[in-house]
Amino acid sequence: MKNPPASVAHLDFVAGIPTLNLADFTHGTAEQRQTFVDNLGAAYREIGFAAISGHGVAPGLIEGMYREAEGFFALPTEVKMTHEHPEHNRQRGYVSFGTEHAKDSKAADLKEFWQVGQMQIPEGADLSEYPPNAVVEQCPGLASNSDALYQALEGVGRDMLKAIALHLDLEEDYFEQFVPGGNSILRLIHYPPITSEPVSSVRAGQHEDINLITLLVGASAAGLEVMDTKGEWTGVTALPEHLVVNVGDMLQRLTNHQLKSTTHRVVNPPREMWSQPRFSMPFFCHPVSGMSLAALPQCVNEGESPIDEPITAGEYLEQRLREIGLIQEK
Repeated sequence: MKNPPASVAHLDFVAGIPTLNLADFTHGTAEQRQTFVDNLGAAYREIGFAAISGHGVAPGLIEGMYREAEGFFALPTEVKMTHEHPEHNRQRGYVSFGTEHAKDSKAADLKEFWQVGQMQIPEGADLSEYPPNAVVEQCPGLASNSDALYQALEGVGRDMLKAIALHLDLEEDYFEQFVPGGNSILRLIHYPPITSEPVSSVRAGQHEDINLITLLVGASAAGLEVMDTKGEWTGVTALPEHLVVNVGDMLQRLTNHQLKSTTHRVVNPPREMWSQPRFSMPFFCHPVSGMSLAALPQCVNEGESPIDEPITAGEYLEQRLREIGLIQEK
């Protein structure tokens, strides 16, 4: 890297993570753009998470999506189950309560979720990688709201990756050959109310995300915790105007672990809040399956070998989906 930023000490923090304004990059002066690139690079080298304002996603779009999510998850279980699609590796439609678990853990996460995939399919793409999104007759607004939010968050993700590319001494549009039309997923998550003494204090086990970057719309309740460099947990609750954007394992591999895919989890609320459900909406920004995740040459010191073996994004995604239980052996 050319003069990589040394510290995030000068940045503003919200709930334990640095906060940055994306508008400084998308609409700022040359100096503001460079400052954003440097500060984002520092945040992702030291912490792996940042809270992003100025992203341009309309609050009404997010509020509408939460209403649709609440409506869907309130449907009877037997109705929701008609939209579960193991034949699509559970990358579309409904995923039932307790199906997913963290890598290297046998304990099921205490959540159910709905997944929406890419609708702007690249010309000539392998259609087996782009199964159709599920449609719920009882929730006519779910598909249109999901589509709109998906497109908005993919746009923010592409802007973030442009800044990341510049930090990595790549051309600004480096990721544009891989991310538009990629295998990104919008996930609507429901953590139901806690009705009896839980076996564990954790709703979603500690894990790292699979993808390049994750964009998390502010959750309806607290619970997200991030592990710091000392191995201690810090609670993170984004302000309504922020997206929490973190590095995933694919970007960590690509940068030979210079950018950090940080361990995080979701914990149970205090007892007095057990009766309240929790909703969250992460957007997992994936590239097309053929993208190589081999470490960038500028991220490998002379005379050293990359930390990880070369693999494509598609191969890595399938490997990880098996590890977390979404692809189940027949």
